[in-house]
Amino acid sequence: MNKKVQLQDLGNKDYKETWDYQESLFKEIVDIKIQNRKDNSQLPTPNFMLYVEHPHVYTLGKSGDVSNLLLSEKQLKAKGATFYKINRGGDITYHGPGQIVGYPILDLENFFTDIHKYLRFLEEAIILTLAEYGLHGTRSEGETGVWFDVGTPFARKICAMGVRASRWVTMHGFALNVNADLGYFDNIIPCGIKGKAVTSMHVELGKEINEQEVKAKILKHLEFLFEAEIFTSKI
Repeated sequence: MNKKVQLQDLGNKDYKETWDYQESLFKEIVDIKIQNRKDNSQLPTPNFMLYVEHPHVYTLGKSGDVSNLLLSEKQLKAKGATFYKINRGGDITYHGPGQIVGYPILDLENFFTDIHKYLRFLEEAIILTLAEYGLHGTRSEGETGVWFDVGTPFARKICAMGVRASRWVTMHGFALNVNADLGYFDNIIPCGIKGKAVTSMHVELGKEINEQEVKAKILKHLEFLFEAEIFTSKI
């Protein structure tokens, strides 16, 4: 059981390139698991954690409704944004500069085989991180992610989540709005949920936030929750 997680910070990287890279790491883990079952070997499976910042992009999950994108192809180009239909759960979301995107590509058989618990742990890592800045993040029943003021007219989402899992291997992950330009969310119905706003740490705290510091805090909480050892690996 390998609880070591290789951290790779990809910097600013195109969404499709990153998706392809995720798929390659996902396949690497799955291929080892298939081989282990085939010849009854015990080769350890690796785990990865990718940090990335994407250029402006909208992504739609496999069960999402394309009508939640409120822009035409021409309007997308005018805003310098791209659009992809992808293989994660969830509806539509936005990624862009000022947003911390995390893609854990884990073999959950190294940790626990429970997707519900996995999602709750991702949420908890964000909630604990926000608490370090004096922000009270919480869950909204039936809606994945992290929110503020749930159950009030001021409910707003600060972190979106959408994952895919097969053979207990995960991909995709979370997107935390730190210094993001929230105007880009006006072009979608975020996560397909009407009438609920989005926010960022920058808006909530009224100042620019050090994104590297936030990344480090998230990793600290992920290590604790998953009882993992996260180490930096060369790309």
